[in-house]
Amino acid sequence: MHSSVLIFLGLQSFATASPITPSAVFRRAVTELNQAAFEEAQQPDNTATKAFSGTQIGTSDGRCLFVDELSGDFRANLTPIQVADCDSTDGQGWDVITAGKHIDAANSMIIVSTLTNACFNFDPRRAAGNQVLLFSCGGRADGGGAVTDSQLFAFDGSSGPLTFSPENDPQSCFTVKGNVVDVAACDSGNADQLFTFGASGAGGSAPVETTVTSVASTETNTQATATPVTVTATTATPPAATNVAAGGIPNPTEAVPVSRAGGVLQPSAVAESQERDDTATRAFASVSIKAPNGQCLFVDPTAGDFRENLVPVALVDCAGTPNERFDVITAGVHNNAQASALIVSSLTNGCISFDGRRPTGDTVTLFSCGGRADGGGETNNGQLVPFTGGTSFAFAPESERNATCIVAGAGRLDSTPCTNDGSQLFTILA
Repeated sequence: MHSSVLIFLGLQSFATASPITPSAVFRRAVTELNQAAFEEAQQPDNTATKAFSGTQIGTSDGRCLFVDELSGDFRANLTPIQVADCDSTDGQGWDVITAGKHIDAANSMIIVSTLTNACFNFDPRRAAGNQVLLFSCGGRADGGGAVTDSQLFAFDGSSGPLTFSPENDPQSCFTVKGNVVDVAACDSGNADQLFTFGASGAGGSAPVETTVTSVASTETNTQATATPVTVTATTATPPAATNVAAGGIPNPTEAVPVSRAGGVLQPSAVAESQERDDTATRAFASVSIKAPNGQCLFVDPTAGDFRENLVPVALVDCAGTPNERFDVITAGVHNNAQASALIVSSLTNGCISFDGRRPTGDTVTLFSCGGRADGGGETNNGQLVPFTGGTSFAFAPESERNATCIVAGAGRLDSTPCTNDGSQLFTILA
């Protein structure tokens, strides 16, 4: 009897002293997603109207919300909304959608991760500390849902500060608790319940609606269009990548609006991240590269983040602008492999990169050579492609062992399985 009591008291003591909190108990982690199930469950809504696109969400203490796609289940459902220093993690991009497949209410919004395409969701049926999560937009785990009020939030069109109060429980507000977003009774004096669309939690202005013609992409909607579309953004819209007749788009040397993380270009960060390798061996310098569809590769320096990373590589009618110029590097600081090459923008010094962890349609971007965002990387085999000379090559990243090829997609470079039949060859216009 005494031994049983001692065991029970010991267990009670362990439970009291353990650093594991209830919110930690319910955190899941997977080593990888089931790609087919993920793509079915987290489909982007390409018809949606976005008040903000690819924006960061700042907290009152200057940090940003983010999601880790492997912190939930195999579909990237049930992922917690976490908090970290702005620009310190992936997954800090968010779309604020005011109309589309999963929202049918006026003066409302859904908030969608540009990394996973899942929606902010509040489920009071779940255990306390585990009710605020990302879930398939529409509310069904398999992606088949339409609209659910657990994902709708009141929205007045401003960038904030504002509260996130779900329509299925208007008396509750999302609340920062440590490094995670939880929920609590709404309290107008609680700064932990205030959020701002835009980096670092620093106020912001109302969005400006602009009509542009562009092939620059957001983190989820990578479709290009040749007709004017309405884009709503927190900052001025960057010049369109199709404006090749005017000489292309210059590489900025001062702070200007950008499309992805950070919101504004930081020239000092760009200089560190995109340093030119003057020791490199260049098989070709400042040449245009034609895709199999007959268009040329084009880089808009303002279409990425504050370091000129994650820039989509657009496809335009060949015009010889500086945005269409690339170096083919066969040896140097970031290439230590035989019979391989880096394809480097002559304008920005970024490398064309493949990253299969990124969302479908956004796996091919321009990124710091070496693969580290701050420019400190050495060699990254997602940037190396087979090259033995000549003026044609298959864009087959060595990381994928010839299984995946970079190809011409809808207005930008994309990726697909290699066909090995010559139909995916790119041509160097030397």
